[in-house]
Amino acid sequence: MKVNPKYLSFYYQNMKEIPDIQLDPAKTALLIIDMQNEFVLRDFGEAARFKEEGDWERWIPFHDRLDDVTIPACRKLLTYFREKGMYVTYGRIACLREDGADRSMVQKSEGWNGMLLPVDSKNAAIIDELAPQKDEIVVNKTTDSVLAGTNYARLLRNMGVDTVVVCGIVTDQCVAGTVRELADNDFRVITVEDGCAAADQELHDAELKIMNIIYCNVLSSDETIEVIEQNRKRLEKL
Repeated sequence: MKVNPKYLSFYYQNMKEIPDIQLDPAKTALLIIDMQNEFVLRDFGEAARFKEEGDWERWIPFHDRLDDVTIPACRKLLTYFREKGMYVTYGRIACLREDGADRSMVQKSEGWNGMLLPVDSKNAAIIDELAPQKDEIVVNKTTDSVLAGTNYARLLRNMGVDTVVVCGIVTDQCVAGTVRELADNDFRVITVEDGCAAADQELHDAELKIMNIIYCNVLSSDETIEVIEQNRKRLEKL
């Protein structure tokens, strides 16, 4: 298959094509990362604080991308996976104690990573547009990676999953940490370019460029669905 030159790093800049992605839809899961009220809503959580602090203007492009690109792409994939009876999973930042004592050090730190999202709070909930349905797995994390500190990898293996389609926020932090750890745990990974967002486009593009080919295949939501459909038809012929 053709490679998008936009997401080729120095190591792969001469690569024009890669082998077609081989997967089994029955062994493929969608993973939506941190699409939570705290981070996504424009009048709540972080956005409300940015406005109070006079720092809102520089975050508008991020929220525009969420509303115009990322959420629609995630919804497209979510609808597709549900219609095809495929696995849908979520990872979200949520601590079990109200005081956050159970959080990892990274989320107890000052600055950007310092966050307190009790598991039953509105802040921690997945946004309504992407809300989980019955039988869809949600794992709670106090780390960047969905795998670190959770049983997510074990759950995937119990279900026979070997391929994970990843989308969510933010590309250069929790998404990247998860993609790398999935790859290191022997899962095939597709990272959905339009289904992810970072604080700015430069960070988003740079992280995808770094991860592509070595840790995952970076595809659009339409390309991801096309790959799954091609494999579905291939397997039906066997």
